[in-house]
Amino acid sequence: MTHDVNGKVVAITGASRGIGAAAAREFAALGAKVVLMARSRDAIADLAGEIGDTALAVPCDVARFWEVKAAFNAAVDTFGSLDVVINNAGVIEPVARIEDADPDAWGQAIDINLKGTFNGIHAALPHMRTGGGTIIGISSGAATSALEGWSHYCSSKAAALMLTRCLHKEMGAQGIRALGLSPGTVATQMQREIKASGVNPVAQLDWEDHIPPEWPAKALAWMCTPAADAYLGGDISLRDEAIRGAVGLA
Repeated sequence: MTHDVNGKVVAITGASRGIGAAAAREFAALGAKVVLMARSRDAIADLAGEIGDTALAVPCDVARFWEVKAAFNAAVDTFGSLDVVINNAGVIEPVARIEDADPDAWGQAIDINLKGTFNGIHAALPHMRTGGGTIIGISSGAATSALEGWSHYCSSKAAALMLTRCLHKEMGAQGIRALGLSPGTVATQMQREIKASGVNPVAQLDWEDHIPPEWPAKALAWMCTPAADAYLGGDISLRDEAIRGAVGLA
């Protein structure tokens, strides 16, 4: 697996914490050059300092296409290529029933979770047209299962899943590997926000029920290898014991 990502340039959105930060450390450990993208300027700067010269921190709001485009241009200017994009940035707040939801806040979640994913795809493709590349979205069981209070999250994740399928349909034959990772519930700040909401069964889970962010990070690296080609155009679920075995997780 090291061979598949060694020397590759991997851009990760939402890299300031959780799955994004764990993925940055995992890819860097496997020899990749990582581009850390997030709104939290200080957090990604600290992480880049931790990783070293093979990391580039670029403050970025994925809801703004021009910022994503500029970040990818910086990646190519610094490291020479763009080989992998992990569209990880996402929000769960504000959790609210449809009748109580604030329309502006609901739309903001769509801007980040869905438009941010589109922006990452659209800005990456010009850099990948000649040599191909891998574009991975962070999906969710919420993409296919409705949950109370999560209309914004379920809708955006369902749409992002279809976006992955469309990307595969349109660009798969041209060397673009499009796929998604549904990690299950992960011990991150998002789960603390879900717990605090008290809404729907996910909020009732104990902290010990969640997997560590290092698990999806390892899965993301595995998904950049030919071993994951059977899943192109769809989602890989870390709830699947066979997948966990293939990735090398307990």
